[in-house]
Amino acid sequence: VDSGRFPDLPALAASLRGAEGGGVRLVSCVDPAVRAEPGDAVHDGGRDEDAFVRDPLGGPVRGLGLAGESVYPDFTDPRVRKWWGGLYSERLARGFAGFCHEMNDPVSLAVVGDPTLPRSAGHCLESRGGDHREAHNVYALAMARAGFEGLRGLRPHERPFLLSRSGWAGLQRYGGTWTDQASAGWEGLRDALAQVIGLGLCGVPYCGADVGGPAGAPRPSPELYLRWFQLAAYLPLFRTFAVPGSGRLEPWEFGPEVLGHARAALRERERLLPYFATLARLAHRSGAPYVRPLWWAAPKDRALRECEDAFLLGDALLVAPVLGREVVVAREGASEVGYPVRVRGAGA
Repeated sequence: VDSGRFPDLPALAASLRGAEGGGVRLVSCVDPAVRAEPGDAVHDGGRDEDAFVRDPLGGPVRGLGLAGESVYPDFTDPRVRKWWGGLYSERLARGFAGFCHEMNDPVSLAVVGDPTLPRSAGHCLESRGGDHREAHNVYALAMARAGFEGLRGLRPHERPFLLSRSGWAGLQRYGGTWTDQASAGWEGLRDALAQVIGLGLCGVPYCGADVGGPAGAPRPSPELYLRWFQLAAYLPLFRTFAVPGSGRLEPWEFGPEVLGHARAALRERERLLPYFATLARLAHRSGAPYVRPLWWAAPKDRALRECEDAFLLGDALLVAPVLGREVVVAREGASEVGYPVRVRGAGA
């Protein structure tokens, strides 16, 4: 944390959260790549715990993370998960309330080859032993487990808030995810909805899509940004997201007309928060996703199976977002941006 810009982050976090705890809560991004620098507290602690993935010669695997040359914890080892879970206490002490696991595929920014760990890298794999070919797909899942179990131990009376960019079957036990789709533009908007529906059907109900498209994509037009915003307002995870160099993506950056429609979408989401809480409880108890394909209500209806531009939010709302510019706004004097997504009660 930049102590110059944030000299008392815990006090700032407490002020944002408010006395009743109903305000803004801070989320910290956490990357599994540990800077390979003696003297760094996490590096030295992991070295003492023998926590890092090893190469065939027995040394720690070196990769390139956002912080430079890095080593990687072996989350497939229960002992390492316990050590890593304890590290979240430092973030909690600074006032953070939630966590977002990034670059946890895991990512090594290699110049050539796969941007991940070598296939020969050795893992514990719950004491069975094996290499990265077997561990790769469960690496992020095991990291999410480490974070979740650590937070449960550190703050047993609070539900952990955890997002994970990557995961595997069972991720829903520890947190949610987002689509992080590769495509941008109008095609990306349609892909995002399909991926959220697919994740829900695969057992991961808490997910969403970044408003505006994937990180690093070209800045969306005002119209496209608004359509992203309106769709995301009816998804479980709703967030705007930007990276350095991509420009600001807050709704007021796109002009007063977009801001007005965004405000309407935000107000509608706020009104629906009790409904989202009900859907969360239902997902916990039954596995039913928040966002469902139309055929969920009538599995034998072929026409519903082929509909890809609308969805059910729970069993009471039908949402039909605008997913393309070809949609005509049939109202005299309407602007190019048009009007919000159509939402109807399922019984209407």
